[in-house]
Amino acid sequence: MNSVSAGMLYLVLGNLIAVFSDVLVKVLDPDQPIFQFVLFRQLSAALLLAPWLLWSWRRHPPIALKWHLLRAHIWAGGVCLMVIALTQLPLATANALFYAAPLLMVPLAVWIAGEAMSRQKVLTALMGFIGVLIVLRPTEVNWAALAALGVALSLALNNLLIKRLPLQQPIAQTLFFTNVLSMPIIFALACWDPTPWQWHLLWPAFGSSALIMVYAGLCVLAYRKAEASKIASAEYTGLLAAVVIGAWLFDEQPGLPLLVGCLCIIIPLAAMARKSKAKPLAEPVS
Repeated sequence: MNSVSAGMLYLVLGNLIAVFSDVLVKVLDPDQPIFQFVLFRQLSAALLLAPWLLWSWRRHPPIALKWHLLRAHIWAGGVCLMVIALTQLPLATANALFYAAPLLMVPLAVWIAGEAMSRQKVLTALMGFIGVLIVLRPTEVNWAALAALGVALSLALNNLLIKRLPLQQPIAQTLFFTNVLSMPIIFALACWDPTPWQWHLLWPAFGSSALIMVYAGLCVLAYRKAEASKIASAEYTGLLAAVVIGAWLFDEQPGLPLLVGCLCIIIPLAAMARKSKAKPLAEPVS
């Protein structure tokens, strides 16, 4: 197996695993306390990442904490919205809206980072926006759909803020701070919620965090194997996996609007990824 094939295989496996992380969230009761679940996820991620953090601490002492702090709170807000979206929307619909993150990055990159706007970026954003409208079907917009778009916005902002972080900082350290620095406010919100503590949420929270760590590791392996421009389109197999797993586990029947909308989102993103030498535009919040 050559390096490109191996890289694509790692990405396909990683995105499949990420969808199963979403499944562990989707099986929750919509009335479960969101802040408790998010707090348990953060604790789980901190425990999983602590050994790597301690190993790298001496060689790479933490810096740029203000940007980590900002990213952590944006990330925490996105995870809260992700729980709402996944527990109330079909798995494939929620994932399709999450994939709007790279599309939102186009205007945000021009506004925040001062990047140049090209014809291809404009066409990609417009076609993707049409795809989002087809998936949403504006007559059926609800709070869960808006929450899913909020997830996409949080992903887009977090990805743009990565440029503010030092290149030499280990990935494990970045992931650790992203989860830990927002824990005080999430803990305060969990205590403010009058719902009694639901300790059984620890297990799906731990499982979801563990699967996302595996996804992140496979992504690192993939992009070390081959150039991003040659394999990044494999990222979008996650949306196909969400359609199949949603039909298999939750009896969701993907209609024609969902499939057409997904194609409108994926095709321009895949075309843009092939021409880009950068890493993938979206990283899953889940």
